[in-house]
Amino acid sequence: MSPQFQATRQASRLLAAFAPAATDALLRDLADALVAETSFLLAENTRDLAGMPETDPRHDRLRLTPERLAGIAADLRTVAALPSPVGAILSQKTMPNGLQLSKVRVPLGVIGIIYEARPNVTIDSLALCLKTGNACLLKGGSDAAFSNAALLAVAAPVLARHGLPPAVATLLPPERAATEALLRAVGFVDVVIPRGSQVLINYVRENARVPVIETGAGVVHTFFDETGDLTSGAAIIANAKTRRVSVCNSLDCLLIHASRLADLPALLAPLVAAEVQLFADALAYVALAGHYPAALLAPATAEHFGTEFLSLKMAVKTVASLDEALEHIAQFGSKHSEAIISEDAVNLETFLNAVDAAAVYANASTAFTDGGQFGLGAEIGISTQKLHARGPMGLEELTSYKWLVRGTGQIRNS
Repeated sequence: MSPQFQATRQASRLLAAFAPAATDALLRDLADALVAETSFLLAENTRDLAGMPETDPRHDRLRLTPERLAGIAADLRTVAALPSPVGAILSQKTMPNGLQLSKVRVPLGVIGIIYEARPNVTIDSLALCLKTGNACLLKGGSDAAFSNAALLAVAAPVLARHGLPPAVATLLPPERAATEALLRAVGFVDVVIPRGSQVLINYVRENARVPVIETGAGVVHTFFDETGDLTSGAAIIANAKTRRVSVCNSLDCLLIHASRLADLPALLAPLVAAEVQLFADALAYVALAGHYPAALLAPATAEHFGTEFLSLKMAVKTVASLDEALEHIAQFGSKHSEAIISEDAVNLETFLNAVDAAAVYANASTAFTDGGQFGLGAEIGISTQKLHARGPMGLEELTSYKWLVRGTGQIRNS
């Protein structure tokens, strides 16, 4: 097995003795270092951007700016200020035989993160893993190779000043062979978390020999029902679609109740300025024709439903009832984020309870599905599965637990 894997496994044991206060100081120093090295980091990021067309949906995720680096630094300081879940006692009890049992949070150990053109994941992963006593193996894509290497180059002297070896956060080569090795690293890696396209996630799930926490693609719907408020609905839909189109919580499909088709042009009017291209079913197309720019309006086909666009494109589907909306989401959703816009209390509660997704919204934009927005400081991914973790994964989701059993000589007789 790779010496890198062995070194990272050994480093994970060193983290068990690293004091929480020392971790917090390290994260604050790293935040300062990132801001101080903004020029260097942007220059290296430019080398990556030069190899990706601006029309590629991943281009926005790949791009670093002074504002985004400042945001990453702010997230580091937020994580530093949060309490560590490690060592928290989840439950305690004394058995009839006098054994004292404690259920205590512990680190997972070594976490492998596989991601594509998302350099922010490098620092988010490092921060969350250090805060929870985990070492990490980072497998970024070739599209962000210069950016990822630069970020860890800035982090390395900070780690050293605080007495930690660089192996606590190891950047693996960008080649595919490193992914395959990581997925086979039984005994060295406790869990792998993929972040990226559905193709990447499927590959990891199908080929991993180590445990996987799946972070699925975001095929996101918003249902505007017969009672939805037009003003707030238009703002919610525009925000969910246009705030940042390349992220997994952006809106892909609007479901509209048939009784509100006359309001559809006004509901989607804010999308015109952003030049959002619509793929509308037959009824919605008729309602929009002549009111929405013809160059941005096209009839929907079957392929447009269930598509994660990651661009200024959106499908529109007419439904006759809440039940039909729920059925459409069950068929085409990816269990990521779903929303309803309604003034009907029964519809709201039915939707919230019936939709099977990691985050379900009532009268709010799906753009909030994010670790920082959920008060987690940052996130290592958004899990769409149900075992171990679901939704934005912060500090608690990077821990497991163990039982501590204290006795006074008890033996088992049966």
